[in-house]
Amino acid sequence: MLGYDLGGDHPLHPLRWDLTWALAGELGVLDDYEVLVPEVADDAALGRVHTAGYIEAVRAASGPVPMAVGHGLGTDDNPIFPGMHENAALIAGGSIDAARAIAHREVDRAVNFCGGLHHAMPDHASGFCVYNDVALGITAMLDAGVNRIAYIDVDAHHGDGVQAAFYDDPRVLTISLHESPLTLFPGTGWPTELGVGAASGTAVNVALSPGTGDAAWLRAFHAVVPGVVRAFRPEVLVTQQGTDAHREDPLADLMLTVDGQRTTYLALRDLAEEFTGGRWLALGGGGYSPVRVVPRAWTHLLAIVAGRDLHPGTPMPPDWIARAAAARPDVELPIDMSDGTPDVVGYQPWAGHQEMAVDRAILQTREAVYPLHGLDPRDPRD
Repeated sequence: MLGYDLGGDHPLHPLRWDLTWALAGELGVLDDYEVLVPEVADDAALGRVHTAGYIEAVRAASGPVPMAVGHGLGTDDNPIFPGMHENAALIAGGSIDAARAIAHREVDRAVNFCGGLHHAMPDHASGFCVYNDVALGITAMLDAGVNRIAYIDVDAHHGDGVQAAFYDDPRVLTISLHESPLTLFPGTGWPTELGVGAASGTAVNVALSPGTGDAAWLRAFHAVVPGVVRAFRPEVLVTQQGTDAHREDPLADLMLTVDGQRTTYLALRDLAEEFTGGRWLALGGGGYSPVRVVPRAWTHLLAIVAGRDLHPGTPMPPDWIARAAAARPDVELPIDMSDGTPDVVGYQPWAGHQEMAVDRAILQTREAVYPLHGLDPRDPRD
């Protein structure tokens, strides 16, 4: 999967996956996992979401002499590179295989932190994403007989490709908490984007102001997400765990810490345990601080999914420090698995009225979507 390399100084660098794997291994987090080599998704599997013309264009652009072929390929965001089709299809295959394992009850939980490429559209690449492994994994679950899936996206960027794939499908609830479309790519994810037809109310968007930190983000999450998930009654939870809401991320302007993100993962696990019997597929996503942020956040994610939580004060292993220093000698390395905030980050629950700036975003989303689920948008108990 490290072959999914957009080259040069592109922000989506595979180093973040390599250092995550190394850190999780050093800390023993992978000991409770069965690690599988996925199948490369074939054209039939990819075609459940993507058009035949697009798949062929990706393949044509992936040869020894890459060719510019349109479909959003060959841009600064989505440069073409040798092996692009095979590596993107391998990542997609990982999410599809994991989804099928959960759907067939072979496992309750699975992780593909190289996945989460949530911007890709049926006929074009977008936002560093070639194939939308998230939508492909959800589709594989639906094909396997899962009837209701809740998708929660905590990336700083709106999960537009996944929302678009299921905008008219009442079997899939898509929830995205992201920086406001006024200030960040892709410019979508307004509270008024609700789904269409029988799926009206199954697209839920919380658009947060730049500068939103841990406590405000958690306030918004708990004010919106559990209520609508409870009303939807999903059988499986799928999450996209982009880390670019972190305060050090160079491409977004939210202000979360690793500790706040860890607290988010605990909340997602609680949702899975309460509503889906623990069935949970966790995927990666954005995150452009490949040394200081992504490895620590996703190692916490892997630990929490496996039920062997790491204390935030856990020191960084010396071998990992050496590996990271060799890869990026100019980066100041973290000393432990925390950003120095409390073990579980606290927040003030929403009380049904406007006290903080984030409450405006909460009310806009609740007033748009809650009545469609028979919920009272002004009642904090819903």
